[in-house]
Amino acid sequence: MAAGTGNHRRGKTAFFLAACGCAGAAPHWLDPSRSLIPAFTLAVLLGGYGLRTLLRRVDPALVGSNDDGTLASTPLDGQSCPTVDVVVAARDEEAVVTRLVERLSALRYPDRRLTLCVVDDGSEDHTPERLSELQSRFPSLKVIRRPRNAGGGKSGALNAALKQTQGEWLLILDADAQLAEDQLERLIPFATAGDWSAVQMRKAVTNPDTNWLTRVQAMEMAFDAQLQQGRLCGGGVAELRGNGELLRRDLLEACGGFNEDTVTDDLDLSFRLLLENARVGILWDPPVQEEAVESVPALWKQRQRWAEGGLQRFLDYWPGLFCRRLTLAQRRDLACFFLLQYALPVVSWADLLTSALSRTAPLYWPLSIVAFSVSGVAYWRGCRRPSEGPELPPPDLFNLLLGIAYLSHWFVVIPWVTLRMAVLPKRLVWAKTSHRGQEETLQV
Repeated sequence: MAAGTGNHRRGKTAFFLAACGCAGAAPHWLDPSRSLIPAFTLAVLLGGYGLRTLLRRVDPALVGSNDDGTLASTPLDGQSCPTVDVVVAARDEEAVVTRLVERLSALRYPDRRLTLCVVDDGSEDHTPERLSELQSRFPSLKVIRRPRNAGGGKSGALNAALKQTQGEWLLILDADAQLAEDQLERLIPFATAGDWSAVQMRKAVTNPDTNWLTRVQAMEMAFDAQLQQGRLCGGGVAELRGNGELLRRDLLEACGGFNEDTVTDDLDLSFRLLLENARVGILWDPPVQEEAVESVPALWKQRQRWAEGGLQRFLDYWPGLFCRRLTLAQRRDLACFFLLQYALPVVSWADLLTSALSRTAPLYWPLSIVAFSVSGVAYWRGCRRPSEGPELPPPDLFNLLLGIAYLSHWFVVIPWVTLRMAVLPKRLVWAKTSHRGQEETLQV
């Protein structure tokens, strides 16, 4: 499946915005006795599907864990184990690049089967100097340097690495990633034994105790992994999350590499792999550890990019999502996910605006209540599971309510991004997340 080019995204987004506007306004013109029927119907259908997904028992065979939820290390045969390229796209990462290379160099893996490649994508801080020093300490470190205006954002940097590496698997990491020494000894057997085309590791937050915002992001990562494993076990769709994704080179190249016309390479690639009938697995433990953003402005910037990239992939690949290459379970899963994450926030605003103009009561509150309640179940299930890495916040009543309130930011981000995409032309830039590089202790 060729990468999406983004043609006519503004027109498609405008159509989506208009459709959500009509859906939000239409019930207000129904007879009052029937005006809540659409919301209650969607609440039952979508809420029921979400709840069933979250409460589904995770099959240990499918997620590669032992009965106690752990995944044991497996000694690897240097002659038969696959070659792996660890690839990091780095721009202005002086705060974390030294720690990154030191810890990745400590990974246990057979000699000459592992390559570490860092792409310096036009850094203007001290990242180039740090990498030069690291090359003298670690001769096996491969550094690719690109000018800052080379284009393609993170995808362009990853494509540069793809051309200059040969490993059978690529492990894509962000510059703030932290892995346990035995990570590959556990990840590679899981990927090969399960015949996965790609594997996404659960993301764990290294700084959950910094403030309330990092705490709820730690809960959110557990929420997301729990939801993804539930979707996968129900025959639905699992997706990549950028940091901590393991990819089979042959399938990645068959998909055309990383799409340089999107702001979220991981979400775009997830759909292209799906349309090639490639299987994406989700690994709970061991997780890839990363920093959470620590301020609301940083979160706002990050989530705008995530929302834009998430909507872009549906706009770019929607014809294929209805084709027979996908199973009925996959199409149903995608439809429910799209309606809950992207349509509901926009419809809710249309409902509120129509309510204000017509002086009637809002009508989509049943669906919103159900969506937030199901999210609370996801937090509760995810944070109760045995987990390696940083300790997850306890899912007590306060944390659950805080987490649910935190999720309301999507009801602002997604409508705003949708409106912006429908009105303004898109200029692709690499809007990276800044990393502080605190000296955390890697937790296993």
